[in-house]
Amino acid sequence: MPSPAKSDTHTATTRRTFLGATSAAALATMSTPLAVRAATPAVHPSGSDEIRLALIGCGGRGAGAAADALSVPEVNLKLYAIADIFQQQIDNKRKGLSSQFKEKVDVSDDRCFVGMEAYKQAIDCLRPGIDIAAFATPPAFRAAHFAYAIEKGVHVFMEKPISIDGPSTKRILELADQADAKNLKVGVGLMCRHSVARRELFDRLQNGEAGDLLNFYGYREHGPVMPMDLYPGPPEGMSELFWQCKRFHNFIWASGGVFSDFYVHHIDEVCWMKNAWPVKAEAIGGRHFQGKVNDQNFDSYGVEWTFADGAKFFYSGRTMKDCEQKFGVFGQGSKGAFTISERGHSPAKSTIYKSQAMDKDNILWTAAQPEKSPYRIEWEDLVAAILGNTPYNEAKRGAEASLVTAMGRFAAHTGKTVTFQEMLDCPDDLTAGVATLTDSSPAILAAEADGKYPVPMPGQFKYEYRS
Repeated sequence: MPSPAKSDTHTATTRRTFLGATSAAALATMSTPLAVRAATPAVHPSGSDEIRLALIGCGGRGAGAAADALSVPEVNLKLYAIADIFQQQIDNKRKGLSSQFKEKVDVSDDRCFVGMEAYKQAIDCLRPGIDIAAFATPPAFRAAHFAYAIEKGVHVFMEKPISIDGPSTKRILELADQADAKNLKVGVGLMCRHSVARRELFDRLQNGEAGDLLNFYGYREHGPVMPMDLYPGPPEGMSELFWQCKRFHNFIWASGGVFSDFYVHHIDEVCWMKNAWPVKAEAIGGRHFQGKVNDQNFDSYGVEWTFADGAKFFYSGRTMKDCEQKFGVFGQGSKGAFTISERGHSPAKSTIYKSQAMDKDNILWTAAQPEKSPYRIEWEDLVAAILGNTPYNEAKRGAEASLVTAMGRFAAHTGKTVTFQEMLDCPDDLTAGVATLTDSSPAILAAEADGKYPVPMPGQFKYEYRS
């Protein structure tokens, strides 16, 4: 099984080229102007130095990705087309981004596209080998959108997760090879991998400063996310399909639920530091406070991943009101404990301690502050690869991180231990049919006779919510 630091050789090569193998080189690179980092500027067939961006998916995550892209310094990058299934989302985001980036938003009315086929129309506005399609739609649509971008020969940025089960992971892995064959650059929104602080921590851990890496612990515990009891069903005039897309966190087919969509960052960070993917997962979880909630998520999860050498990763996820809140990922080595990140994804505040006591007077090393936002760095790295025509493809590693995340969710929802290979080979295709959806298609997930959506019942179903 490939290690997460080495499974994507193109990404690793790009990082060594732009960021250097050591943390000192990484820091030096991050302060280097982008025009210098792109040592071999690409020649645009149009004769223009402009890079055009099509934003596909105009929720909060899409707006954030577009803002980070438009913030890349010293590059003539413009937002050129927008697509979403809701006109209001397009109008709101175009207005907001135009106000924030007056000279960098060039989206005319005829380059605003609405509906299930809108992603194709937006991508069709782009030039092959030059421009970028950014995907921030519900994760179920990643493979279909990625496939069309490859067909049209445009570079890609995909928000995480990029797959939610075995079949969608296999589709992404196949598409990653196709992107390489066309020399397309592919970024994936697991931005923690671009954090300078975490990269230095990785180097130090691999050099043995914390000793043998024994155990990891992660937590994302906070209040409910998009509770469905506040939104009992589609409002008048909205189809069930569009409703499920709008509330995608609440439906496993659309996003992998809150588990895959939210926990993938922490899971990817740990696997990166361990420099391995786990071989199996076992888990528990439940719905403690159902009330009027009509969705498919558990409100608590507890997962134990096991690595090939026996090391463990324990993760706790909880979305309940008025409970203790905790957020971060930590580890224990034979020489001392360490913090990978805490309180938020940025800044990481990565730290190694002299022993297992995680006290401020027991610090061996801690990351320099302030830390540059990895949300910005990931876009700088992608654009530098485009301008420098450097191999760059994060899709394989992103798909594997998404699969490891799905292992934990699947184990909790079925009550069964699952291995990496079993998850990859699991035939249950949650996103089957997504590529052919139209505005008039029925919902992917049908409610049961009582109007409730099917929910996971550990021990009762072969798959997550069906036999």
